[in-house]
Amino acid sequence: MKFRILLPAFAAVAMLASGCAQQKGPANKALESVEDSLKNIRDDAQKYAPEGLKAVDAQVANLKESFDKKQYDNVLAGTPSLQKAVESLSAAVNSGKAQARSAAAAAKTEWEGLNAEVPKMVDAIQARVDELTKKKHLPFGVSKDEFEGAKAGLESIKTAWADAKSEFDKGDAVEATSKAKTVKGMAIEVKEKLKIKDA
Repeated sequence: MKFRILLPAFAAVAMLASGCAQQKGPANKALESVEDSLKNIRDDAQKYAPEGLKAVDAQVANLKESFDKKQYDNVLAGTPSLQKAVESLSAAVNSGKAQARSAAAAAKTEWEGLNAEVPKMVDAIQARVDELTKKKHLPFGVSKDEFEGAKAGLESIKTAWADAKSEFDKGDAVEATSKAKTVKGMAIEVKEKLKIKDA
């Protein structure tokens, strides 16, 4: 009698185990498909959409945990939304790339102007420093401390400008332009200290 009662229970367990086994393959395949899609954009995502990548990685980790617990139905239910998240991440990456290209193009144009302007400012400062160095007395409005500060500023400008050019030579027009604008600001301050008037 007991044996007859246990038979349906064993059958149910067997059917459940069989169902789990049947789900394991599709669940594993679904996870692998999503991970392959993510692998193709991971490097770019780290650069252009790092927060989005973190969120997707968290979803992947959750589904992997479900897989390890043999909760294959949860994996199969969760992979469609995860795939959509990967697709959204891919779109964000493409948008980030487009914005980066646009910023680089604008920076290159701005760099051309700065690359023509800043060296002229440096030359003018250098000429003024050389001129005042030869004189016994500094002109009215330029103190000794200001003159020494201007000379030190000139050396800082030269170093910073070389750094900006190095960034441009490496292909980073955005960073080069940012640094070049800082150098221009430094040069304007030194010109004011040395009472250099624009021609």
